[in-house]
Amino acid sequence: MFTVRNLLPPHGGADYGAVYEGRQEKDDVLRLTLTIGDILSDNGINVLYTRTTDIYETPTQKAEKGNAADADYFVSIHRNSSPIPGRYTGVETLVYSRNTRAAVMAENINARLEAIGFANQGVNERPNLAVLRRTYMPAVLVEVGFINNEQDNALFDQRFYEVANAIAEGISESI
Repeated sequence: MFTVRNLLPPHGGADYGAVYEGRQEKDDVLRLTLTIGDILSDNGINVLYTRTTDIYETPTQKAEKGNAADADYFVSIHRNSSPIPGRYTGVETLVYSRNTRAAVMAENINARLEAIGFANQGVNERPNLAVLRRTYMPAVLVEVGFINNEQDNALFDQRFYEVANAIAEGISESI
């Protein structure tokens, strides 16, 4: 059985993450993370969470929790944002290095999300991010559309369970 130190919902508490017209990233990603976790659990994958309520922990604390749990994978779910609303669209998944098992998982997740309608902005290296740099296991940070793009929000809201399934399938086919 695999363990996904999953589904790290970022932000929480007083850290709202990206905000657009009252919509808060911390709320979107917590709801999505819990749904993805349910799907993975229903398919026999052991899922551990860094948070299941509206609390805040630093990215370093989350990475340390993942390491302490001896998880097989670390998946962080986010919503992207840009300085100009509506300018950018799509999904992007970040990894420490493109030459890892994490990059394979990232490609699979992006392909599944692209199939339901998101623009695929690719897999990109971000070795400076704590949750990617400080984890001992393969780690991905999934940006599920831009929170300040109406098209991405409509896709996120109207096809919410398909989005959750797409991410769960991308994870499942990678382990």
